[in-house]
Amino acid sequence: MNKTRNFIIGLFFTAVLIFLLYTTWIITRPLPLEIQGEVEATQFRVASKIPGRIDSIAVKKGQQVTKGDFLFSISSPEIDAKLMQVTALRNAAQAQSQKAQNGAQAEDITSAYNMYVKAEAAARLYEKTFERVGNLYKDGVVSEQKRDETETQAKAGRETANAAKAQWEKAVKGARVEDKLAAQEMVNQAEGGIKEVQAYLAETQIKSPASGEVSNLISECGELVPTGFPVITIIDLKDCWATLFIREDLMVNVRMGSDIKATIPALGNQEVILKVNYISPIADFATWNATKTSGGFDMKSFEIHAVPTSKVEDLRPGMSVLVNWEQFRK
Repeated sequence: MNKTRNFIIGLFFTAVLIFLLYTTWIITRPLPLEIQGEVEATQFRVASKIPGRIDSIAVKKGQQVTKGDFLFSISSPEIDAKLMQVTALRNAAQAQSQKAQNGAQAEDITSAYNMYVKAEAAARLYEKTFERVGNLYKDGVVSEQKRDETETQAKAGRETANAAKAQWEKAVKGARVEDKLAAQEMVNQAEGGIKEVQAYLAETQIKSPASGEVSNLISECGELVPTGFPVITIIDLKDCWATLFIREDLMVNVRMGSDIKATIPALGNQEVILKVNYISPIADFATWNATKTSGGFDMKSFEIHAVPTSKVEDLRPGMSVLVNWEQFRK
């Protein structure tokens, strides 16, 4: 009886000792270092260049869109009013330009020509009169005063005729070259204003800048949105990558182009191969400070991007990526 009891007690203490030893081994054994990252994708924040009220939204969350698809529209009465203003300015500038290019009307040209003919006839009459009075003056028939008066009339008549001729020629030629160019440039300026307003008007009908999936609708119909405020976000599921944050002491064998074996829990722990295509240090707030004043150093953290080497079905942003870092210590 005593032997049996002693055997049982010894067996019990042996089991307790084995349990303690196993527990100690489990607690003290070095665990494999596993780093967790996250899947990200290219994201487009679709906004309008002009402020206004959202008039309609043609897509829903999760909807697939292609580049150029209509997304939403913005109502902006101010743009419509501005288009009417610049169109009126363009029409007025075109009328002025046509007036400068065409010159005076036929009636104005005829009237100027008649005035010139009349002034030319009067000038010739004054000149003949002066010639006759001059001959009479030489014969002593008229006084010097009379000759001077007729000479002045002849000169004045000739100047009047020359002025009338200049007016007629001006009417025939039309506006000066500089005036025509200035009028045309006014038209060009107005045309530029119309194109500018039309460009703003096109921004009221927003189309998708790329193909992808609608991930979020930030605003709803009827809401006022300022310039550049994103209304819809689109993600490109064909351009996904994993983002990891690594201490520099773990990057001994990690270089640009290095392959990383990872698992994705959301896909049933599917194993994928990732290739490093981006390495960048993080700001100082992510620095790991040394715990010892001697024999240690402050370690920076690095942001690493790695893309799948082959297509991974159903891979989406936000999924966790687990990497056993022991693969880089071999």
